[in-house]
Amino acid sequence: MRKKSIVLIGMPGVGKSTIGVVLAKNLGISFIDSDLVIQEREEKKLHEIIEERGLEGFLDIEGAVNASLNPKAAVIATGGSAVYREEAMRHLSGFAIICYLRLSYESISERLGNFEERGVVLKESQSLRELYDERVPLYEQYSHMTVDCEGKNIREIVFEIAKRIKS
Repeated sequence: MRKKSIVLIGMPGVGKSTIGVVLAKNLGISFIDSDLVIQEREEKKLHEIIEERGLEGFLDIEGAVNASLNPKAAVIATGGSAVYREEAMRHLSGFAIICYLRLSYESISERLGNFEERGVVLKESQSLRELYDERVPLYEQYSHMTVDCEGKNIREIVFEIAKRIKS
């Protein structure tokens, strides 16, 4: 039986990349960080791409990269804005379990620090709260599985995901 891929979606700061690496090791499959794939292909950091191409330009690049991924079996950590491109999300849904890592606005806000440097896609004059409220329904729409990360450590989250996908 072909091992299934898992795509992690959720807000910046929720821990998609960190959880993804540990989950991939736990499941014995590879790990792909789509933000790193974007940076590698464009030969620029995310915030530089956003500065040069604007938000829509960045989202188009991100969508194209996500729509091109087709690993045999991998944990894929997407950027928080991946859900803005329906075609890419449909592609990912075709071969992977989409797992929404949910965390409260308060926890996200606490973890984030300087989100411009992280390459967080914010519209002009949009607050983090507004971004959170805009994205949560999209994460819920595309996810096959939601994992509440509030008050849990990485090991607990990885164990929960691994247990749920194996059952």
